[in-house]
Amino acid sequence: AVSEANIGLARGNLCISVGHKTRITDPTLRALGNAGVRYISTRSIGYNHINVPYAERLGISVGNVAYSPDSVADYTLMLMLMAVRNAKAMIRSADVHDYRLPEIRGKELRDLTIGVVGTGRIGAAVVDRLRGFGCRVLACDNRPKATAEYVPLDELLRLSDIVTLHTPLTADTHHLLDRQRIERMKRGAFVVNTGRGSLLDTAALVSALESGRLGGAALDVVEGEEGVFYADRRNRPLESKPLARLQELPNVLVSPHTAYYTDHALRDTVENCMTNCREFESRHQHG
Repeated sequence: AVSEANIGLARGNLCISVGHKTRITDPTLRALGNAGVRYISTRSIGYNHINVPYAERLGISVGNVAYSPDSVADYTLMLMLMAVRNAKAMIRSADVHDYRLPEIRGKELRDLTIGVVGTGRIGAAVVDRLRGFGCRVLACDNRPKATAEYVPLDELLRLSDIVTLHTPLTADTHHLLDRQRIERMKRGAFVVNTGRGSLLDTAALVSALESGRLGGAALDVVEGEEGVFYADRRNRPLESKPLARLQELPNVLVSPHTAYYTDHALRDTVENCMTNCREFESRHQHG
């Protein structure tokens, strides 16, 4: 990860490529600017690990990459199916050779209403996949693009059996599902998040799950995942109490921000990152 300690590696380069796993601090951005960097290509769709306005004030442009939306869309559908079929509890029981049928029966997607919050490339790909299951699909987005039934967010929350989050994380969408909005959700509903952890108020989510207000959650991203996800923590205590509590609950699935992690998507990411840098350098040379 880029930091003040290894800034010398960037010296003499107009462009650098960074990942999304570690936040780039403002002092690191200043050091990059002083080293001559004028373009940062992040190998992610989201920018929330970089203070983009501050970078721009330093004369550094920031670009993201597009990659196959199918990776995250496929994973989202998998999480939905696992959540409504109680897969975590079933697999845990089978692992200890308890093969009895669970008390809670599963649900079929065709009998459910799915609410898709954010219908950019990934959200739209989720909508496309859901059509094959015969379920009712509701959507919410400031710029409707997908072929779906668009409704206001509060109506989507009230009607949906599953709410799946695909909107970018911004100041406006931070804790988009806060305590008040979670309380407006259909009783027994499920939340799926493959977007960004801070779209959800984790404390409010835990309370709703513990009380039975929500039926379950499937989370590929969580608040405070930095420094935890992508690390081997088997022999170290988990400082994040909300994450530890989520993983204790039998109706919560947690995976370590891996929905994007396919051969196809990673190939797209690397190719598009290199294209971004080449195009920036070409504009700079001819500017």
